[in-house]
Amino acid sequence: MSTPPLALAPETSLPRSWSLRRLLRQNVSAMIGLVVLLLIVLAAVAAPLLAPTPLYQRVGEGFASPSGAHPLGLDDGGQDIRTLLLYSTRTTLLVGFGATAIAVGIGALVGVVAGYAGGRTDGWLMRLTDFFLVVPEVPLMMIIAAVWGTGLTKLIVVIGLILWTWTARVIRSQTKSLRERVYVRRARALGASPGHVVTRHVLPQLAPLLVVCGVLAFAVAVFDETALSFLGLGDPNRPSLGRMIALASQAGAVSNNAWWAILYPGLVVTAIILSLTMMGTALEDALNPRLRVSHLSRQHFRVLPGRRGLPGAAR
Repeated sequence: MSTPPLALAPETSLPRSWSLRRLLRQNVSAMIGLVVLLLIVLAAVAAPLLAPTPLYQRVGEGFASPSGAHPLGLDDGGQDIRTLLLYSTRTTLLVGFGATAIAVGIGALVGVVAGYAGGRTDGWLMRLTDFFLVVPEVPLMMIIAAVWGTGLTKLIVVIGLILWTWTARVIRSQTKSLRERVYVRRARALGASPGHVVTRHVLPQLAPLLVVCGVLAFAVAVFDETALSFLGLGDPNRPSLGRMIALASQAGAVSNNAWWAILYPGLVVTAIILSLTMMGTALEDALNPRLRVSHLSRQHFRVLPGRRGLPGAAR
């Protein structure tokens, strides 16, 4: 799963009327995505308080069906699914946060340097970016994780080192546009150093775009962590959503009709990715209003006299 390219035009800048509060009021999907994500994050943070049983404690027979004492059922080891979900979500979100921070940091650095410096520096950095773009990310992460070894920190670094490419390309495009703005050229003419120009005039304009890149990269990082953990390349000492699905599959959850052992972790992963995607799409629409008119509808046309049924001039 690769990060989709943002549709933000290079010359587009942040509207003055834009604000997160206004976006949430006007976009229902963004509000729903934010609420779902906050609920999942709060549940993961409060896992020790919300978990009905201690982690890894056997409380019944393997693959016991949902009951009043254990509404989500038990896994193959007789552990409560709800407890495992809470602690596994903590690990998945932690990997997502860490990998996103690394990916956005590297992407922002490469994009700003390439876009502002231009010339050979831009060419070499973009060729490096293109190399990582054309290589399938999941197989590449599998190779790196298999060679480097497993572990939570290593998993975060591996995912972060692969996901920076789209951020770099988008930030480079916007930086090239900002470099030619009047206030930036005036600052350079007055003798301001490149570091001063970038930190005072370029980065503040890039901040909202970096937020969008971070939201979308977070969704991809969660997917990649789930995929790698499912393949056995995650941290074997920590529960995660992908590891829950993998262990249930290996223990014969499908053949034993223990659908709850696979369904619930899959639903949590889907909820996290879907909520982040809804928020990221809403942020893209706010930064580029032209995305909101990407389809034709009857309200954009009127019927000319004598031409009933044919679209006329736009209102």
